[in-house]
Amino acid sequence: MHYKNVSILSLAHIDAPHRVTSAEIAGQLAQTHERLGMRLDVLESASGIVARRYWDDGVQPSEVAAIAAEKALAESGIDRARIGMIVNTSVCRDYIEPSTACLVHNRLGLSPDCLNFDLGNACLAFLSGMQVVSNMIERGQIDYGLIVDGETARFVQQATIERLKRPETTTTDFRDQFATLTLGSGAVAMVLARADLAPEGHRFTGVVSLAATEHSALCRGQVDQMITDSKGLLDAGLALAAKTFEQAKNEFGWVKDGINQVDEYVLHQVSGTHTSLLSQSLKLDTSKMLAIFPEYGNIGPAAVPIVLSKAAEAGRLSKGSRVALMGIGSGLNCSMAEVVW
Repeated sequence: MHYKNVSILSLAHIDAPHRVTSAEIAGQLAQTHERLGMRLDVLESASGIVARRYWDDGVQPSEVAAIAAEKALAESGIDRARIGMIVNTSVCRDYIEPSTACLVHNRLGLSPDCLNFDLGNACLAFLSGMQVVSNMIERGQIDYGLIVDGETARFVQQATIERLKRPETTTTDFRDQFATLTLGSGAVAMVLARADLAPEGHRFTGVVSLAATEHSALCRGQVDQMITDSKGLLDAGLALAAKTFEQAKNEFGWVKDGINQVDEYVLHQVSGTHTSLLSQSLKLDTSKMLAIFPEYGNIGPAAVPIVLSKAAEAGRLSKGSRVALMGIGSGLNCSMAEVVW
């Protein structure tokens, strides 16, 4: 899917305020580690995640998504009454119903004409949201669209820690719930616009996606628990990413005369192991990546846009930079997209 008239007008993220280290979590699970014969530093050493962030207790996804959205709207410089749709893409939700999007819509005071709904696609949802909004813009149905995401790891991690403290916890239980301990919190929002209305925007040129849904049982999450076959998910994800990358290279011309044309790779960062193996598998130049997983963990669907926002803040992107957005979501689905900054 290629877009001729879509730009990123603004992008803003919010970091959760409380830093929680892997060592602190390990300390809470010290008796379980000892009983199972595990090293106390296994969480940090195996994942490369030193810390993650928590919001204040009781903070809801819609609250932080709205804060990020207010920041993005202010940076866009447009009247919020011109937003034609808002899509919430977070895994975390305030309620099963109503949608988190409608709560954010209300918090922002958006127009009654502004379409609002949640879109779920695991850790790939923000990229999927960009695609849906871009399709609407490209067809001339809206001029501006807003994508929001608020993730909070506090509840599911605290529930998992309490469960793993139980004396009946086995090595299999710990392994199956290990990935839950790598999650992080954050919020992000993006305003997409018709490119002719956003001459200073960053062109969103297109996206390619592939599915491998035969692997849909490898990661299954509930509000208070996530069970993951980490190795199976990693292996299947790398295979799917390789196929998607080949398609993306052809679609976007990322390699010309044997020379890679991408200036920055923005990855959904699950862990150090995942990021390293994905880089090796796809032969990516790691100097063209901003690694945030050591301090922020796996922020789910918010990860890709937060990395992009942090890369921009760090001065890693300049006008005309070709940026590859690369995400994998349990299911499995994989999307890769291009932004010309």
